[in-house]
Amino acid sequence: MEQEYKNILVGIDGSEQALSAFKKAVEVARRNDGTVYVANVIDQQFYNFMGYVPIDQTLVDQQTEAAKQMIEDCKAYGKTVDYQKIEGIVAYGSVRESMAVNLPKKYAIDLIMVGQSGLNAVERFMTGSVSSYVIRRAPCDVLIVSDEVENNTDN
Repeated sequence: MEQEYKNILVGIDGSEQALSAFKKAVEVARRNDGTVYVANVIDQQFYNFMGYVPIDQTLVDQQTEAAKQMIEDCKAYGKTVDYQKIEGIVAYGSVRESMAVNLPKKYAIDLIMVGQSGLNAVERFMTGSVSSYVIRRAPCDVLIVSDEVENNTDN
């Protein structure tokens, strides 16, 4: 049985890992004549050692503008490789729930592609791994794009 992926979700956060996942998602979409849904999820709460606290609206507005710019950069990349079936999504809420459950359901996603690690070690400790959460909760196939820099080291 041949698997076709028509609706591919990829999360972007400005990291090299996320960009690599996006570029690979474009190639998977090209082979399947599919659409890449590139998403940036803005968590409107900030975690500190005391718990979650609301983020100032000005900061949310700045993050929204940055998200829109990342999406535009992805669409511009698509034009350079002659692939324009790229849809942008700016979502608000839990990154893990949005990527694993909410967005796949809303957009009939059949493949989620995520970078192996888009955060630094402290952020991963505080928020948990989005990738591992997506693997456990996603209603569709998940492809983890490994960090090419780390995997291409000479032995």
